Amino acid sequence: MQNTVVVYGATGHTGRFIVAELVQRGFVPILSGRDAGRLEVLAKEYDGLDVRPATADDPESLDRALAGAAAVINAAGPFAVTAGPVVEAALRAGIPYVDVAAEIEANADMFANYSEQARQAGVAVVPAMAFYGGLGDLLVSAAMGDWTTADEAHIAYGLTSWHPTPGTRSAGAVSHDRRAGRRVRFSDGQLQYHDDQPVQEAWNFPEPLGPRQVIAEFTMADVVTVPSHLPIPEVRTYMSVEAAKDLSDEDTPEPVPADAQGRSDQTFVVDVLVRGGDTERRLTATGQDIYAVTAPLAVEAVHRILTGHTRTTGVASAGTIFHPEDFLQALAPTLSVK
Repeated sequence: MQNTVVVYGATGHTGRFIVAELVQRGFVPILSGRDAGRLEVLAKEYDGLDVRPATADDPESLDRALAGAAAVINAAGPFAVTAGPVVEAALRAGIPYVDVAAEIEANADMFANYSEQARQAGVAVVPAMAFYGGLGDLLVSAAMGDWTTADEAHIAYGLTSWHPTPGTRSAGAVSHDRRAGRRVRFSDGQLQYHDDQPVQEAWNFPEPLGPRQVIAEFTMADVVTVPSHLPIPEVRTYMSVEAAKDLSDEDTPEPVPADAQGRSDQTFVVDVLVRGGDTERRLTATGQDIYAVTAPLAVEAVHRILTGHTRTTGVASAGTIFHPEDFLQALAPTLSVK
């Protein structure tokens, strides 16, 4: 059915936001994931949505979960484990796949391993359609405007705090293990793994944050999404020190709802600067709760794919497959861009 969307990982923190966003926008979510009991509980909150348990190591269960659906959103990390099996099931079903992966290696694997298969199938596959990866890519693409190339792209994340979910911690541990504890940067046109110590810098965020200290080369999924389609040899990401400390502290609690939508009181500023020669262009996005804002990003992506508002098929970043300025405007008032 044209309006049914499978949410794999529906009972997770971000998955719940995605389910709510789909319902609000007139879609009919199909709830999927590993825990049938938790799926049933969530289904009752919406007067009985369809529940289809599935596990990443059981292709037949994934095929049953996706049968007859119009699209699938994968919100279940670690994506090093789930992304491959779920996108393969989507390709078998011939339906679009969107995920919210922030894991650098998992996103790189998606482009490396599934681009040709998805292109031949004529299926849209959009990885990292989330706060990390997707939003930064849209902002950089919009800031580029009529430029076809740039020398540098800088994406600074100013978070007032970061109370990570268990899924964030689990995905981070997987990424840490995959790179053997090394850090990563995108420089000279390629991903580079290194053991350099973190460095702090000053970043002049626009209001409401203002000047903050950031961790330089606190590398996020943007170093995969942006270079996937833009010839920018240096893509650098930064994280506010407060948020980085929260993430590294094992005692930092999970997010706590602070409003009727279930959002935490965390606010963010994503400040993007692209430089070509002596000219700079800048775009800034502000909003509340990095997990909650992922839901309209992912659901708007599905809506545009299903209604034909796309520029390509196959594995593609947000800035490639969608018109970035128009997409960002569609997120108002959830996201303010200037």
